[in-house]
Amino acid sequence: MSLTLSGRDLVQVALNTADLDRAIGFYRDVLGLPLLFETNGMAFFQLGDCRLMIARGEGSGGGGCLYLDAPDLPMLAEALERRGVTFLGPAETVQKTAQGELKLRFFRDLDGNLLALMGVIA
Repeated sequence: MSLTLSGRDLVQVALNTADLDRAIGFYRDVLGLPLLFETNGMAFFQLGDCRLMIARGEGSGGGGCLYLDAPDLPMLAEALERRGVTFLGPAETVQKTAQGELKLRFFRDLDGNLLALMGVIA
């Protein structure tokens, strides 16, 4: 393996929260992510091949964004809205290709962290 980051997988992403119990409810019950375990003010969720760590701490609502794979974006967005997710606006087309349109639809978690559904819609 190269001694660079090229070809390496992203294995964990971390976000901060002011209220860990509330964040667990949102990520597990609203977004449907499997909760792996909770320890020392942190909760870990499975997100595809990556782990998502939500940690109690200062600085919640940071400048990053989680882009979640959503080839079924319209149906997924509708289901999340029924669970209480408020989107920041309609899906935006960011690229048009022969396969379809790459669309993004943004929302925030309860601490202000930015998330987006991302999918190619034919």
